[in-house]
Amino acid sequence: MTQSQGRIDPSWVVIVAGICAALHVGKLPPALPVLQVQMGITLLQAGFLLSLVQMSGMALGLVVGLSADSFGLKKTMMFGLGLLVVASFASAGMVDVTSLLVLRAAEGFGFLCVVMPGPALIRSTVAPQQLPGRMGWWGTYMPLGSALALLAGPFVISATGWPLWWCLLALITAFAFLFVWLCVPSDLTQPKPTVQSRWQQRLTLTLHTPGVWYVSLCFAVYSSQWMAVVGFLPTMYAQTGMHPALNGVLTAVVALVNASGNIASGQLLQRAWHPRQLIAIGFACMAIGAMMAFVVVDGVGLPFALRFFGLVIFSAVGGLIPGTLFSTAVKLAPSDQTVSTTVGWMQQWSAMGQFVGPPLVAWVAASIGGWQWTWCVTVAFSCIGAVMAFKIPHELAYKNITHD
Repeated sequence: MTQSQGRIDPSWVVIVAGICAALHVGKLPPALPVLQVQMGITLLQAGFLLSLVQMSGMALGLVVGLSADSFGLKKTMMFGLGLLVVASFASAGMVDVTSLLVLRAAEGFGFLCVVMPGPALIRSTVAPQQLPGRMGWWGTYMPLGSALALLAGPFVISATGWPLWWCLLALITAFAFLFVWLCVPSDLTQPKPTVQSRWQQRLTLTLHTPGVWYVSLCFAVYSSQWMAVVGFLPTMYAQTGMHPALNGVLTAVVALVNASGNIASGQLLQRAWHPRQLIAIGFACMAIGAMMAFVVVDGVGLPFALRFFGLVIFSAVGGLIPGTLFSTAVKLAPSDQTVSTTVGWMQQWSAMGQFVGPPLVAWVAASIGGWQWTWCVTVAFSCIGAVMAFKIPHELAYKNITHD
């Protein structure tokens, strides 16, 4: 497909839809202190609430990727947006943890259906030379969505309560559904499987490409630590007695600066930086930033300003990683018909990391009675990610992109 000649660039509509989906991931952390009081949610239950949105991605990422490649990218995205609207409205009326957990899982499936076809839709609507830059912007959907939710959430929740916050985000997502429907070109010309083996062939091609595994593992160890730190940051600050408004602003800043790394990754890739370099730099700075923020010696940590600066480094430079991985995954796809399948496999590992990370950090914090050993988890994950980064094949990372 060629780029739309309409006034609204469909690739930007896709990016905005991803940001709207990420609002539903970021809407929970500001509400956790309130939910813990109103429903008696434990710290471990809070960890699962944070990570449960990723269960669908962890279990079904590859399946949804295969389905999106087969049955339509735009249709898959619209289904996901619709599901987010319905689940968010329904959650606003829940008064028990079990119901919230179930609907959180439904939101996770909706989120997956929105973000899975995103890279392939962008690839089909931009010129090849624009792709790295646009993929860098696509990588901002999570930090921008999370930051907006973290910034606005405390104000809305304190003024109206968390149920109306859920309803507001459902309404915003409904508008995103409308814009995708109106502005994103139909993908009816996508090749459709004519025999049962077609999806099996795409699956085999994808899983037999070594680079796909390496970028997927990198995304897993990146997302696990980013979601754990940013997800629990409002709770950490609330435990210090920080005012909710300041809490929301500081947490939003940490999430928002991640977008700068994503955008920079697209620019640097266009300047011939190798993905290995960018990913390794990102993981190194995540490790350094986490140590600055959480290391405590003899009961004393760094001054608050330096600890906050460490979190900014952790998130901002760490943002090089997802932008680079999205761009690289599109290039690593073994064929034009396996882009969503490749992204699906990467998203599945990303979701697994986000599912495991918050409960693991919560377990460490609960076991030792504080957050001071959080850095051990993040540094360990960063070391694994750096090793995986240097296994990304040089020639595959720079494979030319065909663009129909």
